[in-house]
Amino acid sequence: MSKIKLLLDVVSDMRSLADSIQAVADVMAGNEPVETKEPTTTVKDPEPKKKEKPKKKEITLEEVRAKLAEKSQADLTAQVREIIQRYGGSKLSEVDPKHYADMLKDAEVLGNE
Repeated sequence: MSKIKLLLDVVSDMRSLADSIQAVADVMAGNEPVETKEPTTTVKDPEPKKKEKPKKKEITLEEVRAKLAEKSQADLTAQVREIIQRYGGSKLSEVDPKHYADMLKDAEVLGNE
């Protein structure tokens, strides 16, 4: 191949690259979507994804503390202490976090009885 033919190929490749860069810039600027000239191949996942169950929101110590403090300020301190003791602690920080959801449910009904 001659040197001129190689240079012409390089120029052609550079123009193609410039067009691609321009298309990306247009998309980033919110213009038209990019159309690819070459078909893209996708790798098929051999194992289809199963629908994941939405995870329950983890209840934090602070959330439980806030709810129990609210109930305690409403003159329900004795009942708040009973809830804490029911779940194995003499104070809230001693209670296992797996019980926080149940404690919140118990606290919600305080004062409504």
